[in-house]
Amino acid sequence: MSSIQRTAVITGATSERGIGLATARRYAEEGWAIVVLDLDGEKSAKVAAEIGNEFGVPAFGHDIDVADETSVQRAHDAVAAEVAGGNLPTVGALANIAGITSPVPFPETTLELWNKVMAVNATGTYLVTRAFLPAMIDNGWGRVVNMSSVSAQRGGGVFGKVPYSSAKAAVLGFTKSLARELGDSGVTVNAVTPGAVDTSIRVGSTDEQEAALCRDIPLGRVATTTEVAAVITFLSSQDAAYLTGTTVDINGGSHLH
Repeated sequence: MSSIQRTAVITGATSERGIGLATARRYAEEGWAIVVLDLDGEKSAKVAAEIGNEFGVPAFGHDIDVADETSVQRAHDAVAAEVAGGNLPTVGALANIAGITSPVPFPETTLELWNKVMAVNATGTYLVTRAFLPAMIDNGWGRVVNMSSVSAQRGGGVFGKVPYSSAKAAVLGFTKSLARELGDSGVTVNAVTPGAVDTSIRVGSTDEQEAALCRDIPLGRVATTTEVAAVITFLSSQDAAYLTGTTVDINGGSHLH
């Protein structure tokens, strides 16, 4: 963008070596204003300020619990106030990245775990989208990008067993249904399905575990967070205007097994 025209809202965007943080940085690099939303409001504000200063774009950070309706509405209202006050341009993109895993074998799962994983990954995507979507519809332009997983396509792996895979599969259904419903609104809805990504969640894995993981990936390596971020921001661009209800498999071919 030659000038800053829209704001991108990113959830789950403060974790070091996380996809959300890489995505917020990529949006800013491409000239978007950014909103960083995560559980820790102070950290969200700090990360937003750092990115804004680095790339010279308007930035705002706020706390959010994506699984809590009141928290989501509070975060939305704070962003809307920034837009109304002229501190941010209108929201044009939403990247639903916040999520949690479930690395527990099915016989060891509890209803509490199931509900929590569903609440953050599936219900959270619904709640945040529901909050930010109306303004995009009113403006006649918007991009929603949802974080699913290769686990939704081929079953859970090391970090994402049955509850996680089920929640991420729900995200794919949500994405396709909403895309169809919003077809003539100017708002597109797409999903990405990363496989193994070089994030902080994999810190501490052994060389043997890494080698075994890579052998299961046709391209023979894990993705970088910047590679995933590049796809998310592309789906938010004008170049992706004819893509909606699409699932982009950024997993090195892991979905082919």
